[in-house]
Amino acid sequence: MLHPTDLQNLIRNGLLSFPVTPFDDDDRFAAAPFKAHLEWLGQYEIAGLIVAGGTGEMFSLSPSEIVEVVRAAREVAGDRPVLAGCGYGVRMACDLAREIEAAGGDGILLLPHYLTEGPQEGVANRVRAVCKSTNMGVIFYNRGQSRISAATLAQLADECPNLIGFKDGTGDIDTVRRVTAMLGERLSYIGGMPTHELFAQAYKGAGMPTYSSAVFNFVPETALAFHKALSGGDDAACERILRDFYYPFAEIRDRQPGYAVSAIKAGVALRGFQSGHVRAPLTDLTGEEREMLRALIDGRR
Repeated sequence: MLHPTDLQNLIRNGLLSFPVTPFDDDDRFAAAPFKAHLEWLGQYEIAGLIVAGGTGEMFSLSPSEIVEVVRAAREVAGDRPVLAGCGYGVRMACDLAREIEAAGGDGILLLPHYLTEGPQEGVANRVRAVCKSTNMGVIFYNRGQSRISAATLAQLADECPNLIGFKDGTGDIDTVRRVTAMLGERLSYIGGMPTHELFAQAYKGAGMPTYSSAVFNFVPETALAFHKALSGGDDAACERILRDFYYPFAEIRDRQPGYAVSAIKAGVALRGFQSGHVRAPLTDLTGEEREMLRALIDGRR
């Protein structure tokens, strides 16, 4: 297991991958196709894998399936960090964090708790408990019902040495900027909006230099080209790639709620890997939409 500080430094600026979780015809986790897909992605330079995350349908996986996914990823990841989605209620999240660590994980992405709102003190208590339950690095995902203020996050950063990152999926640039200004180098900052490349330039301006890419699953060359352009300040290249790929992709993604995941899984299948169906409440792309996505993949410059 990587020391949390080492993991933090590795993910500070590099692109992170968010692999899908394939299912077989009986709706079980398909380990062999998963590992084949990760081996293909392993040809490309990334800072780490976040498995069983949002794009990996963590919300529809059982805790035991999440641990299976981590074990499978660890078998083929080599020296690349393996992080995993972790969440649900505080007891479940703590138990799951310990199991992910035992399965070979290097870190966790702490996804929101379920349904109910909570005050800042309650959100902070959940983070404290999870951080104490594991030796791994913990990244807080600011999204949904689990939103945190810069002041609360700063307090947690003082108390929890293995809290190494802040990922944002709210689109609240004001909070993002307050966090990055207040905490500086204490944390790594990761963009986490759906198809984050659409927001990456604004987030970079707010002090968040990198992100996790879902489209890396099926167009890794395009994803890395955009990340390189963003990191190098090449706005013209960013705009060209947005215009040629990401905006057309977003038109497909926006046809139904949940297609931010479904379209990625369809893209993986179109690149020749078994990915299976998405689980309810998500739905798969229609045949027409798959052909739209195929044309976009085939037409990349």
